[in-house]
Amino acid sequence: MDCGTSMVKYILFIFNTIVSIIGILSIVYGVLILKSIGTIEVNGQVGFPPQALMPIILISLGSIVVFISFLGCCGAIRESVCMTMSYAVFLLILLILQLTLVILLFTNKEKFENAMGKVIENAWMADSTHKDGVFDTIQKSLHCCGSSSALDYVAKGELLPSSCCSGSCLNPANYYPGCRGKFIELMTAGSENAKYVGIGLIGVELIGFIFACCLANNVRNYKRRNAY
Repeated sequence: MDCGTSMVKYILFIFNTIVSIIGILSIVYGVLILKSIGTIEVNGQVGFPPQALMPIILISLGSIVVFISFLGCCGAIRESVCMTMSYAVFLLILLILQLTLVILLFTNKEKFENAMGKVIENAWMADSTHKDGVFDTIQKSLHCCGSSSALDYVAKGELLPSSCCSGSCLNPANYYPGCRGKFIELMTAGSENAKYVGIGLIGVELIGFIFACCLANNVRNYKRRNAY
């Protein structure tokens, strides 16, 4: 094996080791966020609140990155053309998916916000009681009140639950803002971070893809030369 191929091999191994560590840290960070958010219980069923979507995506993405980078490490060390090319293909698929997602987030901000707003609107309409139900749990989790505001309860002729207020609900100054706006704000902030993190990951993955293709090509050529 020539010096250039050996250098690419070890660069790819070190590169994937670093990426694996980043993936593991992403998983740990996502788990810590989920732990801080906590779970909610509605009608005896335990689950995560809507704002848990971002850390769940982070954990899923981190797991995929760890798997792919592990494949890259094994392919580089074993000088396996099959494993290295499989790694390159997986990396290319992930790169394309991330690029598509980033473009969609940049070009469909209004649609994204409307979709997040619909989540809260549907939860409000689906919950007939609002008190001690799904929406009450959302209010406790997000520190918000009603779909648009506390006036949603007034319009229905319902008393404000304690989850709507930071103190006594007799004082309007204690009312939390509407859940729709609060949820959109939370998810938009998360999507803004995701866009720029995604761009950084695309750059890193592109470098890994190039090195993987170079290594696979060099190893294939080396084996062909030795076959004669």
